Amino acid sequence: MLRLAFVDGATPAKWARIWAERQSDLPLELTRVTQHEQLDALRSGAADIAIIRLPVQEAGLSIIPLYSEVAVAVAPKDHAIGAADELTIADIADEPRVATDELTDAQVMELVAAGLGIVIVPHSIARLHARKDTISRPVTDAPETRIALVWPADATTPEVEEFIGIVRGRTANSSRGASADAEAPAGGTGRGSKQGTGTKGGTKGGTSGRPAARSGRGKGASARNTPPSRGRRRRG
Repeated sequence: MLRLAFVDGATPAKWARIWAERQSDLPLELTRVTQHEQLDALRSGAADIAIIRLPVQEAGLSIIPLYSEVAVAVAPKDHAIGAADELTIADIADEPRVATDELTDAQVMELVAAGLGIVIVPHSIARLHARKDTISRPVTDAPETRIALVWPADATTPEVEEFIGIVRGRTANSSRGASADAEAPAGGTGRGSKQGTGTKGGTKGGTSGRPAARSGRGKGASARNTPPSRGRRRRG
């Protein structure tokens, strides 16, 4: 069995399907985790490999960057950001913020819906926890969030290598091996910290099928759901 932990918002379904087709005799166990606990399963040995949000400060990890997510602001449904198609950080500088420490993403969204403030989160989180009583808008100059595949560098098993190959888009007949992929220890400057499947592009079958820089402007619930009164483009 190969055990994969994946952070909230990531959707490894396509990779899991390909794994099942190629490795029918070796189950893939999926466990969704919050960002606060995204490395816990690796530390405890409960997971062999994980899909996480960077940055992480953890020695001994091999990292393959996958793609980036745009940031969106989430606010109550009737908030002034709904008048804009997109925002800048300056547009929402004076807005009260909901503190996210020690809260789950669902709890944060409940506080936002209750009118206690707005929050800036990765687009996939806004989409995952979209509510009818909140809206979201992309924040064009907010830092993007990078999603990466990580595993203990000293535990690169053949099964881990096989999953890496699937994520990287190698065919069933391609040679496998993590060493052939872009990778580097956490905090390193090896090839993995520079290539990956792109800073803004999605991997084949990744969490976002389109470049992350455009994902926040899609037609999903979160894309039409949240930004403030001083947005740059107003609707007539």
